[in-house]
Amino acid sequence: MTVLWEPPADVLETSRMGRFMTWLRAERGVEVSDYAGLWEWSVTDLSGFWRAIWDYFEVIAHSEPTETLGDAAMPGARWFPGATLNYAEHVLRMPGLGDDEPVVLAYSQSREPVTLTARELREEVRRVAAGLRRLGVGEGDRVAAYAPNIPETYVLMLATASLGAIFSSCAPEFGSRSVIDRWTQIEPRVLVAVDGYRYGDKAIDRRAEVAAIREALPSVEHLITIPYLDAENAEGNWASLDGDEPLTFAAVPFDHPLYVLYSSGTTGLPKPIVHGHGGILLEHLKMLALHHDLGPGDRFLWFTTTGWMMWNFLVSGPVVGTAIVLYDGNPGHPDLGALWRLAADAGVTYFGTSAPFILACRKAGVRPPANVIRGVGSTGAPLPPEGYRWIYEVLGDRPQLQSLSGGTDVCTGFVGGTPLLPVTEGVISCRALGSRVEAYDPEGKPVIGQLGELVITAPMPSMPVGFWNDPDGRRYFEAYFDVFPGVWRHGDWITIGEDGSCVITGRSDATLNRGGVRLGTAEFYSVVEGISEIADSVVVHLDEQDELLLFVVLAEGLELDDALRDRIRRELRAALSPRHVPDEIHQVRAVPRTLSAKKLEVPVKRILTGTPADRAAAKGALANPESLTAFEEYAKGRNA
Repeated sequence: MTVLWEPPADVLETSRMGRFMTWLRAERGVEVSDYAGLWEWSVTDLSGFWRAIWDYFEVIAHSEPTETLGDAAMPGARWFPGATLNYAEHVLRMPGLGDDEPVVLAYSQSREPVTLTARELREEVRRVAAGLRRLGVGEGDRVAAYAPNIPETYVLMLATASLGAIFSSCAPEFGSRSVIDRWTQIEPRVLVAVDGYRYGDKAIDRRAEVAAIREALPSVEHLITIPYLDAENAEGNWASLDGDEPLTFAAVPFDHPLYVLYSSGTTGLPKPIVHGHGGILLEHLKMLALHHDLGPGDRFLWFTTTGWMMWNFLVSGPVVGTAIVLYDGNPGHPDLGALWRLAADAGVTYFGTSAPFILACRKAGVRPPANVIRGVGSTGAPLPPEGYRWIYEVLGDRPQLQSLSGGTDVCTGFVGGTPLLPVTEGVISCRALGSRVEAYDPEGKPVIGQLGELVITAPMPSMPVGFWNDPDGRRYFEAYFDVFPGVWRHGDWITIGEDGSCVITGRSDATLNRGGVRLGTAEFYSVVEGISEIADSVVVHLDEQDELLLFVVLAEGLELDDALRDRIRRELRAALSPRHVPDEIHQVRAVPRTLSAKKLEVPVKRILTGTPADRAAAKGALANPESLTAFEEYAKGRNA
């Protein structure tokens, strides 16, 4: 294993995590000298660790908690009972940022860049909160945004949170059916929507979708429109959200709902996952400051839409005094270097993206311009070794690359990086502080150094408050706790090393299980997509027939022939094992992906075993629903 980056010698003095350890020693008598010791303490003394996060970051409590962890049983752990606070108050505190310093830098393919200073952001939130209050919005009401990653969406979220109301967003590339599936569950009172947007050089009008969504949601009393696609001519009433009242913050309980996020909804109705003010605040303070080492002077970009939890993660940046960079548009327009050029222009110091984007840039031979990036984040899928190597080839040895994995369910990463540990190619450096991640064998016993189910065996404050409209908690229990009692099962395969490093090898529900040997899909894709002719791929294992089927998308103008099939088989046999050699290899035009770019292995498998495509996957949740047709046709031909 090649080490690509080492922490500097003075990391304990210069990093926020190092300074936190010094504070722990002085203020709490916690004697730990390295990351392994700090992690062990953080997951053993949960109350001590999370109370330290609360005190170290000076959480503003309107009323103090009676204890830190009332009940540690999962599901149902009670964090900070008795405490009241407000997430938006902490975002708008912006520690270390002066009133006239930029805190939001927004870039878009639909309009000119927009910058908001700390003072301007507070004023915008005050104005919109006053406008919402005038519409009758109060604690517990839902406010929904069908809007992209732009300042208005951010301001709306903070204004909603300041009132103790509950926010939910869908990206405008979601079709109306997908949006309706999500929002009929939570019954929003106010809907805020854009008229459309530009994606690269395409103008995409969304007025018909907005009308259909409004029509399907009888709970909506007020529709507010943002003239975004056609600011000159479109009629919009966003400016009418206004009023004279000062900015105040509702003091809400620690687990009061902040926003509702949704599972991808590729099979069945999306799960409405409710996150609370306190849990999100503490989790994001910990991750952004300690793990990502972000603070005043940083500019933080994560390429995301408002339909992916990474948006919620990104926009917590000001909680730790970091300016955030928002981007709305096609990251591949006019070419895959566009986002890197924007990062250089905006002075981005931490550049977050997805593993598929990094691999696409590598394949396209992108060379980023000179920049001040010192941290790179990758998530959304496992990043293979060649992705790690490419980052260091093109950015030099300064940046720390952090591959992380987590989920919408916890709105964070529970494995990732730390300034205190080296970066080794193909390996996630550590389990995050306060996240007791383990690998379980089929009997529910923890294993080290071998593949197991990723589980979390102690509660985290950012685990969901629950699912919306799930009064007895049954849906929530079935989603995470019905396999190992009292233990959160996440649905990924993980190998945890003796040193605490991790390798995630794909979804456990998409496992390739040949002859009793479990194979993760991530290593499979790493080999196949390393072949220059192959742009994308999806592999499924049909259990009953014990058949392994590989579907490949080829570079433009190429056709799959026997020579390429043979080469794919040879590469897989040599790099992995004879068990990884597919029985059949077929060419398709596209691999089905969710709107956050995840491959749909399970729905493809269901289609191939006879489930109609419209039942196998909710097409509105897909970036490319037409891609399912090829698999349906293949299944029909095969079954005939």
